[in-house]
Amino acid sequence: MIRDCGPADVPAIYEVINDGASAYRGIIAPDCWHEPYMPREELVTELAAGVAFSGYFDGDELAGVMGLQDVQDVALIRHAYTRTSQQRRGIGARLLTHMRGRTERPILLGTWRAASWAIRFYEGQGFRLVSEEQIAPLLRRFWKIPDRQLHESVVMGDARWFARSHA
Repeated sequence: MIRDCGPADVPAIYEVINDGASAYRGIIAPDCWHEPYMPREELVTELAAGVAFSGYFDGDELAGVMGLQDVQDVALIRHAYTRTSQQRRGIGARLLTHMRGRTERPILLGTWRAASWAIRFYEGQGFRLVSEEQIAPLLRRFWKIPDRQLHESVVMGDARWFARSHA
């Protein structure tokens, strides 16, 4: 079952993000990895900045989360993670379909350049990589990330994004 997450879900969101993000350990640049991957304070800051999480629940357990954030004229997919014990069961695809149904805006998402499995997943869901020249300007415009992360990231857009002549 997918439902909106509220303040009572923050501890479980924190657990899911940090468990799911363990896939990046040893894959992304070592200076971009930290423990925990997302500190609780950062999660609270993201919520205050308007990231609205939906969660996939397996019974009472939060198995996966995905955030949606309206920024300027787009919607950003933010912090999409599934518990390692629940991966490869279609949870991410279901959450992404849910999020797409929540907005009419063009959707952008960012992920780590080295996370080839994440890029393949999003491509399989109809997203496309934006051009190399667009990555840094888009990351600076729509996200608040360290400059170092700019060089380690890619941006992907949905069909609505590319239809707006951003190709």
